[in-house]
Amino acid sequence: MNYAETLEYLYSQLPIFQRVGAAGYKPGLETTEKLAEATGHPDRKFPSVHVAGTNGKGSSSNLLAAVLQAAGYKVGLYTSPHLREFTERIKVNGQDLTPEYLVAWVAQWRPMFEQLQPSFFEMCVALAFSYFAEQQVDVAVVEVGLGGRLDSTNIITPLVSLITNISFDHQNLLGNTLPLIAAEKAGIIKPSIPAIISQTQPEVQAVFEQKAATEHAPLLFADQHYTTTLEAQPAPDQEFQVLSVSYDGQPLLQHLELGLVGDYQQLNLPGVLAVLDELRRQGFVVPEAAVREGLRNVRQLTGFRGRWTILGRRPLVVCDTGHNEAGLRLVIAQLARLPRRQLHFVLGVVNDKDVSKMLELLPTDATYYFCQAAIPRAMAATELATLAAAAGLHGEVYGPVAAAVAAARAAASPEDVVFIGGSTFVVAEIEGL
Repeated sequence: MNYAETLEYLYSQLPIFQRVGAAGYKPGLETTEKLAEATGHPDRKFPSVHVAGTNGKGSSSNLLAAVLQAAGYKVGLYTSPHLREFTERIKVNGQDLTPEYLVAWVAQWRPMFEQLQPSFFEMCVALAFSYFAEQQVDVAVVEVGLGGRLDSTNIITPLVSLITNISFDHQNLLGNTLPLIAAEKAGIIKPSIPAIISQTQPEVQAVFEQKAATEHAPLLFADQHYTTTLEAQPAPDQEFQVLSVSYDGQPLLQHLELGLVGDYQQLNLPGVLAVLDELRRQGFVVPEAAVREGLRNVRQLTGFRGRWTILGRRPLVVCDTGHNEAGLRLVIAQLARLPRRQLHFVLGVVNDKDVSKMLELLPTDATYYFCQAAIPRAMAATELATLAAAAGLHGEVYGPVAAAVAAARAAASPEDVVFIGGSTFVVAEIEGL
């Protein structure tokens, strides 16, 4: 098979959560363990950092990888879902997995797939670990796909585990309360392995404390030690923010440029810095210059896209992949600060989210352009428009994402703002991202 045929085989033979939702979710580690055993346990051939959380795990993973790259290490990075191309999920020093490796790997192990019938995600994890082992990475940053306890990535024994934020998402799979969701995320906490929590949340703090105590794992709530302060509000079209960081009340990093400008990055940074300090304790050499370079140049170093990304100016055009209540709340607050005459909001969602909660957060004074991404999980734009109208949001139905974006850009004056979001899959279809 060539590359296109290999991808078609994967997408058609194996259920993929990204496209179909809960039907593609296969919890449990048994099949992943069998895949690992059959491929020679590549998961045991490189050190790793494991990252879970509802919001912030993708940003935190990319920030960690960028800093470690800047420090001179050969760094594997596994994240999901991909935006444009499957190979984005698996990177070494910011370079995507090569199509040639994917084709050869699938051809080699296809008979095993026929026998074990792994899910799409189980296959992706086995592929990533094989690639990292073959590339002989110095360290890999591995992002959990969904949950933690039963996620395929949880076969690794990392140097340190990081859990970012707990909020409502995938309740049908992870539970309907924050403590239940936190318990799933806490499943990545391993015996005697340091665990770091980015953000202290009173509703779930005890869940992490109990799990860490059970596993005899050192536990640190990063924001209780690392405090971030925004030095000045970034200009609307600025692509970095300048922060000061203190540790236990003492200055640690001044005039720190962070190349991701979403407000929520200030919640992620304590966890990232705490993980880097833990890696230093374990022998990694990460000088301050590497921290500064990695945090400032994360987009260039890892190819990270889609988080508060500026796509144009006059009018200001911004996209963000935030898609659950907690993530959107921060995005909407940031949008509210932008000087503008009118807000044009390109909106699409998936059909397995609690859309009503999300719609209640959105500004009623915006003009909406309802669309649907080209995946089976996408909610029909007409249905979204009906639900939105009930929440006091009004606009037109455009169907395809490209049509909605084009209409919004055409209608916007230079003093307006165009925002594109509601779903990772909407952002993935933006031309020029």
